[in-house]
Amino acid sequence: MAGVTAPAAAANLAGKSGVRVVVIGDIGTGKSSLIVALATEQFPENVPRVMPPTRLPADYFPDRVPITIIDTSSSPDQKPKLIAECQAADAVVLTYACDRPATLERLSSFWLPELRRLQLKAPVIVVGCKLDLREEQQVSLEQVMAPIMQSFREIETCIECSALRQIQVPEVFYYAQKAVLHPTAPLFDQEAQSLKPRCVRALKRIFIICDHDKDGALSDVELNEFQVKCFSAPLQPTEISGVKRVVQEKMPEGVNENGLTLTGFLFLHALFIEKGRLETTWTVLRKFGYDNDLKLRDDLIATPIKRAPDQTLEMTNEAVDFLRGIFNMFDTDNDGALLPAELEDLFSTAPENPWSSVKDCAEKNVLGGLSLEGFLSKWALMTLLDPANSFANLVYVGYPGEFGSAFTITRKRRVDRKKQQTQRNVFQCYVFGARGSGKTALLQSFIGRQPSDALPTNSERFATNTVELPDGARKTLILREIPEGDVRSLLAKKESLAPCDVAVFVYDSCDEYSWQRARDLLVQVATHGENTGYEVPCLIVAAKDDLDQSPQALQESTRVSQDMGIETPIPISVRLRDLNNIFCRIVHAAQQPHLSIPETEAGKTRRQYRQLLNRSLMVVSVGAAVTVVGIAAYRVYAARKNTSS
Repeated sequence: MAGVTAPAAAANLAGKSGVRVVVIGDIGTGKSSLIVALATEQFPENVPRVMPPTRLPADYFPDRVPITIIDTSSSPDQKPKLIAECQAADAVVLTYACDRPATLERLSSFWLPELRRLQLKAPVIVVGCKLDLREEQQVSLEQVMAPIMQSFREIETCIECSALRQIQVPEVFYYAQKAVLHPTAPLFDQEAQSLKPRCVRALKRIFIICDHDKDGALSDVELNEFQVKCFSAPLQPTEISGVKRVVQEKMPEGVNENGLTLTGFLFLHALFIEKGRLETTWTVLRKFGYDNDLKLRDDLIATPIKRAPDQTLEMTNEAVDFLRGIFNMFDTDNDGALLPAELEDLFSTAPENPWSSVKDCAEKNVLGGLSLEGFLSKWALMTLLDPANSFANLVYVGYPGEFGSAFTITRKRRVDRKKQQTQRNVFQCYVFGARGSGKTALLQSFIGRQPSDALPTNSERFATNTVELPDGARKTLILREIPEGDVRSLLAKKESLAPCDVAVFVYDSCDEYSWQRARDLLVQVATHGENTGYEVPCLIVAAKDDLDQSPQALQESTRVSQDMGIETPIPISVRLRDLNNIFCRIVHAAQQPHLSIPETEAGKTRRQYRQLLNRSLMVVSVGAAVTVVGIAAYRVYAARKNTSS
């Protein structure tokens, strides 16, 4: 924890092969003189209006990362070039002249708003040049810059310098490089003077990983192992005692009889940052695989499995068993459900709760607790939608295995149809229907809620749960509600039905228009499947069966289902909780991927044409075979005749 680090290693961990610093500011503020003074270590007599790019060697600063400095002109005709340079910058040095208050005022009236307008992500170093010309009675840098930094949080550091007197010239670019390699913003909230939540989460995960005996504290041995891993240098016993003594004096709960607690570990890192030693915390984070967004690097959580559009990933038994163990570990009250606070604690080592956007898609108890089945169903949904994110969060919560041990790839759906069976354990069902047809009510009933519990939305909605089949097998079903207005854009994509195992078309059985819309959607989906080869089994659901039915809709829906070769509409009433075993029937349709596939009139014509063509080819083949046999027989006859002669 002493922060002893090999400089080259720190640079490599930052993942930067070079830092590009762009210097901007008003005319005459000393931009070019600053760059020349840095490169030559003397004040230039004659300075060009704009310096060519200046490169500092890798060994100029301890981090051993080369710096390229780009000078700019602030004249109006050079504005496009200035904008392009700023957008390509890793860091921006923004100058003003200490002897010209107007250039200081221009920072907040023009330059900083302009950088915001460009949506610049690079850190900004504000530099007061010509310090030697500043009047003695002028207020201090802190007083001048405090209100500006309060309004513009993108400012990383402020510094004054003098190119003439060689005062703090190298420091300007050292701070610029440091702002890129060891940025403050992701780690520390300057206003609150505390570690940012995502930084706390990352450090908590690192602490848990290093706490090998899981006693909630880092012993002297564990602290030393941590130090060697991060900084390649052991701590002496006196150094360990010193670290713990500093923590105990400032925060007694930071140390206990077993060693340094999580509270103490976090306090130490906040202390390092407050003292300007950000490189210490960044070295630790990067050693454990974190990038500048405090997420695990992509190369650590990449999905190496290539798959066809109609293949999905499912969690292996090993991953599911791990999640069962994690569930039980965080179910502190042993009630068989994770309350919101327990779930937040479970994900407290991830950058954020990954389920914030789909928090209402699984069944909960009256206290808002998520059952084990609901917990595993949400992991199945996350794996289906974003396997890389699913694996990353497995790692964040402590999964020790590789990607290949956590997931298995399913067989192609086209192959499943040919083999007339599937081995999948997770099925995705697209739910189509007109607005007000009962789609949302169907999804809500699947997770044990009343339709009134659903918030109005025009975006897609998910519901996921486990379905127990008559033979005792349990499958995970994911219902995805497709808003009526999204159908056109969905079907515009060739592979849009590839991830779909079964489609359900819901209509209000009292409303003839609702049926007509469901019929149109069914034909559109069936046509799309026939044209792309991604046909899906389809079911029609007649919702609101407890109300007065439309005879026309009933008669027409029965006829259409028979004409298209699928099951007749399944009547349900969510209000009366008479669901007619609908979810088992959906899973059953998905398990028989060769059945319940609707056929349009165009599809029938194509099928009949193919059958006719195949019969014609068969006749031609038989005719050709007869001809070949006839020729062979004639040759045998001719040969025998010649022999007898």
